[in-house]
Amino acid sequence: MGNGIAIANWRVYIFIPCYQISKKLKPFSVIISFIVFALLLAAGPLVLMQTGHGALFVPQFWQLYGFVTTLTFIAIASILIGQVIKPDYFAQFFLIATVVKMLVCLVFLLIFVLKFKVNKAAFVGDFIYLYFLNTAFEVYVLLRNLRNQNLK
Repeated sequence: MGNGIAIANWRVYIFIPCYQISKKLKPFSVIISFIVFALLLAAGPLVLMQTGHGALFVPQFWQLYGFVTTLTFIAIASILIGQVIKPDYFAQFFLIATVVKMLVCLVFLLIFVLKFKVNKAAFVGDFIYLYFLNTAFEVYVLLRNLRNQNLK
């Protein structure tokens, strides 16, 4: 369970609380995968903007990208923390994180639309691109975790 250190006929154990979860989901691999995913998600719009198709995006696209990507990272981190606290409730933590993310995005959309005058078609396309691909990544993390649990 932990590494023991013998001190004058006493044994002191150092427990590593992340040991069990690292066997199940490997949180560092999930975080690295998320960073790679976020970079790939930004690559498409960046290439399109550099090739002269900037009209497909709202001027505040990178703020929208940063908000949705940060919110997804927080959701994934909360799912991983929830799995450490109660491993049996992984699916419930996933659902709670996804619902909270959806509600926060809706409030953000309302504020964004009221504050900025934007091209509606470009804004809807940008938001759908960001939100649904980030949600697909969350589902990928869920399926990967469920597959790891079924193998045991």
